[in-house]
Amino acid sequence: MRVLLRPVVVGLDGSRESLTAADWAAREALRRGLPLRLVYAAEVPAGGESELPELSVPRHWARRILRDALAEINERYPKLYLSAEQIPRPAAESLLAAGDAGEMLVLGSRAFSGFGGFLAGSVALQTVTRAERPVVLVRADHTVEDEHVLDAGGRRSADTPYRAVVVGVDAVRPAEQVLAFAFENAALRGASLRAVYAWRLPLMRATAEAGAHREAEDAARQALSSALAPWREKFPAVEIVEQAEEGHPAQRLLCAAQDAGLLAVGRRIRPARLGPHTGPVAHAVMHHVRCPVAIVPHE
Repeated sequence: MRVLLRPVVVGLDGSRESLTAADWAAREALRRGLPLRLVYAAEVPAGGESELPELSVPRHWARRILRDALAEINERYPKLYLSAEQIPRPAAESLLAAGDAGEMLVLGSRAFSGFGGFLAGSVALQTVTRAERPVVLVRADHTVEDEHVLDAGGRRSADTPYRAVVVGVDAVRPAEQVLAFAFENAALRGASLRAVYAWRLPLMRATAEAGAHREAEDAARQALSSALAPWREKFPAVEIVEQAEEGHPAQRLLCAAQDAGLLAVGRRIRPARLGPHTGPVAHAVMHHVRCPVAIVPHE
């Protein structure tokens, strides 16, 4: 029986950040033994050639972007199975459909300034907040060397071990989808996994604070260890670094991800009546973390 593999999907718009995302997605597809699907999504005429030049230009531009990207990726990664598609429908709608049919959706983003190209404003939010599969955001200046630790001379290299994968953990209500994604990526890279759980001490009297702080810290460490225990058994080769730290989750993750190769955080799927939402932690890391960020939806 033939098994259909979910592809790694990447959205293209011709910008530098989307081409960088395609390069990252190609390496990820190779690591997973999956095909790579390039998608250009925009509202352009879908029929035959138009007599109006202003209607033909967008279609030709999309074809050129896909053709050039296919040629470049095929040259860099000749063993990768590639496909490309131009979808003449609204970007958010098309990207959601393509991403949900794939293993993950990879998008380019501009560091510290939101999203570029067709991913500007509401399109980015609709894509990230409504996707049913993980969405990975890759900065325009990201390179293959950034995934690896520095060599013995302090130089950037693609031949050194991978940097750690960092995952944000809610030890009280651990999300299996998020932990599965993080452990799988760490295992595929042969990288360590840094699990970060941020806890906060409730307000109390100063005389009781010292003892309560020690108890809360011990409880947080125990909760994190318990949440990770089943995954230690599933991925015995993955080195795990547990970080149960007091503070705001976004701040703790921003610090932990400074030297990471990939950061994974969860996005809780909300009922339709509440509308799309990323949550404060995902929102913060999307805009301020330099390494690729995976937003993983979960129940």
